[in-house]
Amino acid sequence: MYAVALVLIGVMLGPVLYIIIGGFRTNSQITTDPAGLPHPWESGNYTGVLTSDAFWRQVGNSAIVAGATTAGVATLGVMASYVLARYRFRGRGAMYALFAAGLMFPATVAITPLYILVKNLGLVNTLPGVILPQIAFALPTTVIILVPFLQAIPKDIEEAAAIDRCSRLGFFWRMVLPLSVPGLITTGILAFVNSWNSYLLPLFLLNDQDTFTLPLGVQAFASEYSVDTAKVLAFTSLSMIPALVFFSLFQRRIVGGLTGAVKG
Repeated sequence: MYAVALVLIGVMLGPVLYIIIGGFRTNSQITTDPAGLPHPWESGNYTGVLTSDAFWRQVGNSAIVAGATTAGVATLGVMASYVLARYRFRGRGAMYALFAAGLMFPATVAITPLYILVKNLGLVNTLPGVILPQIAFALPTTVIILVPFLQAIPKDIEEAAAIDRCSRLGFFWRMVLPLSVPGLITTGILAFVNSWNSYLLPLFLLNDQDTFTLPLGVQAFASEYSVDTAKVLAFTSLSMIPALVFFSLFQRRIVGGLTGAVKG
């Protein structure tokens, strides 16, 4: 079992390590020995990217888009999930089924009408034009994860809060939100990573390089420096490091939020 796990880890990490190490090589080294180690190690490719204004502008754009998407998904997702999990009303099942159906609705199917809608709103070539659709596409996953999590909150806690004259809104702010932090962290991490790596929506909605996010920046950089493979590898590795670090730091939170439940 451990041997199989190590093989799978090697298969997944191999391309990532190749890209990172390739950024420390020269084009001649890559041409003569594609699978070899750098000899000598060259840091000029990375320093050249790190001193580029375009790279940091794209990092800022990606951070704004990912941060705003995460905040919007967490805020709207927990409110919708709270209603679906704790209240009984007509159409509740249909509403939950609608969110579940959103998991089977790929963005590629809606890209044309979505572009027309964003264009009519005057948000083409702007970061809000990317943020709002990403929030919409991330809400189904958030609701599906949070509804069972909020349903696990013991009814006794809500009854005790009602006896203490705590309103439904007060119960939501004082009890539900603190107890749902693990689930919110999980959905927030997933939303952040997916937004950071998003390529299709920015590709259709952003045309100005000043508004490019990192995935589009990688494409533009690779097109501009197509003959400089080592520099392209350096740019690519730097663009994916933030998402890898973020995911690695909070991977335990993801598992805990998916498997954990609130205990009374």
